[in-house]
Amino acid sequence: MAARLWRAPLFAMKIATWNVNSIKVRRDNVVRWLREAEPDVACLQELKCTDEAFPHVAFEDLGYNVAVHGQKTYNGVAILSKFPMEDVRPGLPGDAEDDQARYLEAVISRDGGVVRVASIYLPNGNPADSPKYDYKLDWMARLKAHAEQLLSYEEPLVLAGDYNVIPAEEDVHDPDAWRDDALFLPETRGAFRAILNLGFTDAWRASSDEPHRYTFWDYQGGAWQKNHGIRIDHLLLSPQAADRLMACNIDKAPRSWQKPSDHVPIWAELAF
Repeated sequence: MAARLWRAPLFAMKIATWNVNSIKVRRDNVVRWLREAEPDVACLQELKCTDEAFPHVAFEDLGYNVAVHGQKTYNGVAILSKFPMEDVRPGLPGDAEDDQARYLEAVISRDGGVVRVASIYLPNGNPADSPKYDYKLDWMARLKAHAEQLLSYEEPLVLAGDYNVIPAEEDVHDPDAWRDDALFLPETRGAFRAILNLGFTDAWRASSDEPHRYTFWDYQGGAWQKNHGIRIDHLLLSPQAADRLMACNIDKAPRSWQKPSDHVPIWAELAF
């Protein structure tokens, strides 16, 4: 039998996620980062605007196709892609009465390479002794059910976004300070692990075992200056996407810019 020849990938697709905490306030910062980092796909969360109010032209001028699932004042998610998007689906299935704009999904194709991407803004859930936490756990259960269905397609899939979940103690500056927070409760982390256990890979943890690398620093108490952060923004990869993972990194630079979001971008490169 002839030996199988190794073939270098034709291209890499760079997929990023960033909770921008108001696209109106952060538009210039997002434009600056897109120009500098040049992601092929960018999933944005917490837009805090309607579809009509989203600054489509600012991103179209950079060469991005734009899909938005917005909501006035709260929530809102978007996908920016330098390549065509198909099968764009707003809203997480499983509850027809849920009108919160927290989920947007699209299929992106480039030169024969296809990847399905979702932009996710998972509920915060605080206070943990309120219906908000029940909503968070229910939303995570719906996400798990939908993710399981998407995995059955056996295609590269990236579930990207602000999960409002601290996966482990190495992902928080002071675990004891967060024990009773909805982002770190055992039920929250268990629900997150249940999604991972479907067959997903945490892109950051697959690329690095470095502890205390964060994606969020609160505006209060000098959290950024003291590096009192948490890792709550994640890129979850299906097996077909994980096999293509080339690199993953957290870009802290935008947190030091003027009028920063309290989150920073995280990106992964997939080989096709």
